[in-house]
Amino acid sequence: MKDIVKDKNNVPCQRAVTPIPVVSFVGHSGSGKTTLLERLACELKQRGYRLAVIKHHHHHGLAFDTPGKDSYRFADAGVDHVVLAGPDRVIHIRSFEEEPTLESLLAGIKEVDLILTEGYKHADTLKIEVNRAAAQAPLISGPERLIALVADHQVDIAVPLFDLDDIAELAAFIEERLLR
Repeated sequence: MKDIVKDKNNVPCQRAVTPIPVVSFVGHSGSGKTTLLERLACELKQRGYRLAVIKHHHHHGLAFDTPGKDSYRFADAGVDHVVLAGPDRVIHIRSFEEEPTLESLLAGIKEVDLILTEGYKHADTLKIEVNRAAAQAPLISGPERLIALVADHQVDIAVPLFDLDDIAELAAFIEERLLR
């Protein structure tokens, strides 16, 4: 088993797959995870951080290219790994027999300060949960990994609680907890 990495508060935060801090944003469908992450990423980029985001997608047949274009045609022909390289971006399209683990995806990420994931509620990472009052849904994160809650209602919980619009405060919390 790999060693456990601890954050500056000596709290276990992830398996030693990568030295880069990882935090997973989890919550029920429609809770606003993507919108929150998009706004948080903008705030963290403005603060000068380099970021990676991994979005978990449960459905087979994921497409990230334009039908008919050369790279799409290569992937559609069964090529296992297609790389689309441009002057300012590179896109990798890989095929797998089984769903890749989060650990295998994390191992391939380099040269960033922080990795944010959306989904991966069962992963061995720190969690920030997004919860909406309208959903009337219970929290899905266990207390051992939950470091914060983002919600549009009051919740009696032993972790910091942020409003959905508290983007700057959430970024400051992540900075203090994981990046300094």
